[in-house]
Amino acid sequence: MARARLKIIPLGGLGEIGKNMMAMEYGDDIIVIDAGLMFPEEEMLGIDLVIPDISYLVERRPKIRGIVITHGHEDHIGALPYILPQLNVSVYATKLTQGLIEVKLKERKALSRTKLKVITPGSQFTLGKFRLEMFPVCHSVPDAVGLIIYTPVGTVVHSGDFKLDYTPVNGKPADLSRLAQLGGQGVLLLLSDSTYVELPGYTPSEKVVGETIDRIMANASGRVIVTTFASLISRVQQVIDAAAKHQRRVFIVGRSMNDTSKIALKLGYLRASEGIIGRLDELRNLPHDKIVLITTGSQGEPTSALVRIANREHRQLHIVSGDTVVISASPIPGNESLVSRTINSLFKQGAQVYYDKVSQVHVHGHGSQEELKLMLNLIKPKFFIPIHGEYRHLCLHARLAQSLGIPKENAFILEDGDILELSPQSGKIVGRVASGNVYVDGLSVGDVGGVILRNRRMLSRDGIVVAIIAINQQSGKLVGRPDIVSRGFVDTIESKDMLDESRDLVAKVVNHGGKRVAEWDVINTKVRDALNSFYYERTKRRPMIVPVMIKV
Repeated sequence: MARARLKIIPLGGLGEIGKNMMAMEYGDDIIVIDAGLMFPEEEMLGIDLVIPDISYLVERRPKIRGIVITHGHEDHIGALPYILPQLNVSVYATKLTQGLIEVKLKERKALSRTKLKVITPGSQFTLGKFRLEMFPVCHSVPDAVGLIIYTPVGTVVHSGDFKLDYTPVNGKPADLSRLAQLGGQGVLLLLSDSTYVELPGYTPSEKVVGETIDRIMANASGRVIVTTFASLISRVQQVIDAAAKHQRRVFIVGRSMNDTSKIALKLGYLRASEGIIGRLDELRNLPHDKIVLITTGSQGEPTSALVRIANREHRQLHIVSGDTVVISASPIPGNESLVSRTINSLFKQGAQVYYDKVSQVHVHGHGSQEELKLMLNLIKPKFFIPIHGEYRHLCLHARLAQSLGIPKENAFILEDGDILELSPQSGKIVGRVASGNVYVDGLSVGDVGGVILRNRRMLSRDGIVVAIIAINQQSGKLVGRPDIVSRGFVDTIESKDMLDESRDLVAKVVNHGGKRVAEWDVINTKVRDALNSFYYERTKRRPMIVPVMIKV
């Protein structure tokens, strides 16, 4: 009997940044690594979040042995509240990651049905035919891990998101000796993070940012406002440490920053001496040079604390002259203009602003080229799959692996939905599964499809025209002139003549059918076609046209 092969099936995160999700299948057992979300691109109008398409997993639900999470960032845990109700399987992660998952699930009221299992790095656990071990890695959130997966075909190593920080703020440096030991024993496959493969050299240590923040705080005459990602707990820790050193009190602003800090303090991943963290209502009694605020809004998100402060829309806080603002993050691609707008607004109101272009107030949490090379050299895998990145990142990482001696045919550049089958000797892409984007819009998940998005794009470009046609119920004849209502297409006063002409055109189309009016479907199509041609000829624009019939 032919031996089963190991299937590697990426469902998100390959060919894009975010939405990370990977399935591994052997015989009747499937494990899933990560379940992340992605924030919408500009053309995804009205969409709140994007999550992976899990139809392949839903069809094979009885085979799924569990979801294993590498760390607590949105692009690795954000889809859990939406997919767990469909899959109903256990989730395995480290202590802090579980705490962050609980916060997410509570928000969506999905916690009660979920089985969360806390795993300690270094210990092993079994899911079907897979035996797994988590190993600690440095990233921009504590308790991040990579995975060692012992399969019937051979050992697989999944790096998770990582960088090699030898002086981390939280936790221990990556366990390089464990990785070298694995490399000596023989590794079939390495899946490794490609996010910053374009950058030469090494990623600076998180400690560098702490030194910059300390220096800024020492020289600031007024309040210091630091904004960063809510999950960047090591950054929050450095701000608290610098505040304590300069006898300032810390105030946390923004719901997600508050939720994350509370859970990190409770679990011991964030340390703050008694009385250093204050409540916002205590602010007015303190001199400005004794205040540090930590806020959300590093990406210019319109509803975040910093943006509301910058726009003078925050209930309790406004920028005053002498404030120092530190934007301790770099803009995610696509957010540059939002971040620039926020920085400009802060400068206008008299704040001194430090951001990544003018000061080293941020370092990212992913390995640059030399760290990626070291990971490859330590693990010495037979096969290699670059993960987490846009297509160019995956190609560059594969090329990097080839420069270190991995044969070209053993480095697989996969896209979401590809099925790679591995035996101990060879690997081959054998097919595809359904993959792509599932849109979350308000409370609806997956109800918004391509047609709705196309309609939204059309509405945003050229507006809408509603043709209201009154028909006599008995005779089926037109009653009066059709009415035309336009929104976002043309100015109704300036274009009155054109709209009047189009009313006559609709009347002509409707009455053209002889004695009795034709079926509504026929009229609907004819009115749409006639108005489309007429408006395009006059304006070179194509508004959405909606004919409406009223029977009187």
